[in-house]
Amino acid sequence: MGKRQQQESREKPARRHPRGRSFVDYPRRGRRGPRRWLPSWRLVLGTVVLGVGALAGLFAWAYASVDIPDENAVAVQEANTYYWADGTQMVSLGKVNRNIVHLSDVPESVQNAVIAAENESFYSDPGVSLKGTLRAAASTVEGQETQGGSTITQQYVKNTYLSQEQTLTRKAKEFIISLKLDRTKSKQDILQGYLNTSWFGRGAYGIEAAAHAYYGIPARQLDPGQGAALAALLKGAELYDPATSRANHERAEDRWKWILDREVEAGLMSQQERDKHRTFPEPDKQSMATNLAGQTGYLVDVANKYIKAHSMITDQDLAHGGYRIHTTFDKKQVERLTASVESVLAKNIDPRNREADRNIQVGAASVRHSDGAVLALYGGPDATKQFTNNADTLGVPVGSAFKPFVLAAALQYGTERRDGDRTSVHSGDFYGNAGKLQSPSGTAAPDGSHPSLRQALATGGNATYVRLGKEVGLEAVKGIAIRSGLLENSMAPLEDTFSVGTSTPSAIRMAGAYGTFANHGLQNDPYSVTKLVKDDESVGGFESRAKARRALPREVADEVGDALREAGSKMFVGDTECAVGAPVAAGRTGDQDRLKSAWFVGWAKYTSTAVTMFRMQPTDGKLLPMSDVGGDTGQRGNAFPAKIWGDYMDANPRGCTPAKAG
Repeated sequence: MGKRQQQESREKPARRHPRGRSFVDYPRRGRRGPRRWLPSWRLVLGTVVLGVGALAGLFAWAYASVDIPDENAVAVQEANTYYWADGTQMVSLGKVNRNIVHLSDVPESVQNAVIAAENESFYSDPGVSLKGTLRAAASTVEGQETQGGSTITQQYVKNTYLSQEQTLTRKAKEFIISLKLDRTKSKQDILQGYLNTSWFGRGAYGIEAAAHAYYGIPARQLDPGQGAALAALLKGAELYDPATSRANHERAEDRWKWILDREVEAGLMSQQERDKHRTFPEPDKQSMATNLAGQTGYLVDVANKYIKAHSMITDQDLAHGGYRIHTTFDKKQVERLTASVESVLAKNIDPRNREADRNIQVGAASVRHSDGAVLALYGGPDATKQFTNNADTLGVPVGSAFKPFVLAAALQYGTERRDGDRTSVHSGDFYGNAGKLQSPSGTAAPDGSHPSLRQALATGGNATYVRLGKEVGLEAVKGIAIRSGLLENSMAPLEDTFSVGTSTPSAIRMAGAYGTFANHGLQNDPYSVTKLVKDDESVGGFESRAKARRALPREVADEVGDALREAGSKMFVGDTECAVGAPVAAGRTGDQDRLKSAWFVGWAKYTSTAVTMFRMQPTDGKLLPMSDVGGDTGQRGNAFPAKIWGDYMDANPRGCTPAKAG
C-alpha cells in the first residue's frame, strides 16, 4: 500500500447523508476555483433554518422570562392643582407637574391628532412596528416629517415601565413588554396612559398639564387645532415650543399643518373640518405657574389649612399629589388687593430713609359676608421670601376694631346692676358725670363732653369701652366675639383691657366676623375650598357647608351696623364713597391703642375686608411702635390701613364706586 493510500486509510471518514452526501460539505468537494468556497443552497437553507430556530427559541425564552413590571413611581406621580373661583388654573405644585385624566376627558380630535402624528396604525398594530422603526430612520436621513419610530404602545411602555436609556437591552425589553401589554390592555387604556405620561415641555407631563401650560384651559376644552399643536410637541418640546424662538415657531407651525393634513389622509378628520383650521393657534407666552411666588403661596397655605381642618386629609396625603383643589379665591380681586397694598406703601413708606418705616408688615383679607367665601387676601410681599402669612396670623392685637363686639354684647345683654338684674343699653347711651350710663334725648351727651357708645367707636373712647365691657361681663363679650366668627385661640386673657382689643384674630377672621354685622346677625365661617377631587371623585364633602348660624339678634346686628356706618363716615380718610345702598362699616386702632398695630375693617355690598399693618422685629417677632410710620404726615401710622381699604374699594366694582370727598 502506497504512502497516500496509508494516509487516506488513517483519516476519519466523513459523515455521510443517507443518499451518500455529507451534511456539512464545506469547502465543497469536487468543486474547483471560487465555487469550492461558495456554500451550497442546502447549507444556506440549513443555516437559515437553524438561525431562525435559535432566534425563535431565544425570543420564546425572553418572552417567557420578561414580565410586565410595576409602573414607575414617577410615571404615575401627580401634582396638586389649585384653581381660581372661576375654574381656571392658579398653580400646579409637585415634583411632577401632571394631572391624570380619563380618555373620555380628552376630545376625540385631540386623540386623533396624536395618533396621526405618532402611530397611524395604533388601533390595528400588535403594539410594535419594525416597519415604523425603519420608516422613521429613512425619513430622518431624508429630512422629512414622519410619525414616531416607535408605536404609541412602545412609547407608553418606555414612559411607564422602563427608563429612558438608549441600550439594546432596554429596547428588547420595550419590544417584548409592548407585545404583552397589547394583549392584556385595551387600546383605549394604552392611549390614555400614553397621553398622561408624555412630556410636552414647559414642565408639563400629560395632556392635562400641557393644555393648562400652553392654552390655560383643561384638556376637555381643546379644539382640533390646539390638539394638533400639542401633538407636534411630542416630537421634542425643546424644538417645537413656538414661544421660545422664531425657528421653533416655524418648525411647530410646519408640523402642525402636517399633522392636520395627515389626519385627513388617514380618515381621522374631514377636509371640511381641516379647512376650519388654517391659522396656527398661538399658545400663551408664559406657562401656568408652578411655584409659590407672590401671593400664590399664601393662597395655597390658606387652602391647605382649610382642607386639613375640615377633613381627614393630612400633609402626607397632600404630599402624594393627585388632588385638584377648587378654591374661592377671585383672581382679579387678589390682584386689586395686592395692587392697593403696594400702591399705598410705595407712596407713603420709605424704609431706606426712615428707620420708623422699616420692617413694615401688611395683612389683608376680603370675605363674602353672605356665605363666608374668602375672595382675596394679601399675606405679604412674596410667599417665597416671607413665609409668615400676615392675612392668617394670630399675633397682632386688633385694638379698637374689637369694640363692636363689646357694643353688641351690651345691646344684647345689657349691663349688670348691683341687685343682679340687668339694664338695657342703647348705642346712643353715654357715661355721664355720675359714672353711670345715661340715655340722652339725642344721640350725644347734652353738654357734648361725654361721647356716646356710638361715638366712642370712632375716636378715642377706650375708657368708655373698658368700663362698658366690665359692666356687661367680659365672658359675655368674649362669647359674642366667638359667635360672630373669631376663634377661641385668638382670645386674650379676660383682663380690664380685653374690651379694647388685646386679642389677636387674623385678618380673615376679622373680615368674616364683621360680615356677621353686615349679614344681619347671621354668621358664616370663612371657607376657601369649594371642591376637592382625586381620581375623578370628590373627597372631603367640601361641596356641602353648614348654613349660616344666628349669632346675634337681627336688631342687635343692625344697630351695631348703623353705629359703624356713622363711625366709618367720621373715620374714613380715603377718597371713596360707597355706592347708594352699600353700607360702610369701619373699626380701626387709634392713638390710645399705643400704636403697636393699625387696623381698618369694613364692608361694602358683598364683601367685608380687613386690613392690618404692624412693624415686627425680624429676629424675635417682637412688635415695634407704629407712631412714626410714614414720617411727618400728620396722619400717624394708623391711617394707612384705611388708605389701603379705600384704594381697594376704588378698584373694586363689587360694592363701591369712586366719588368726590365731601
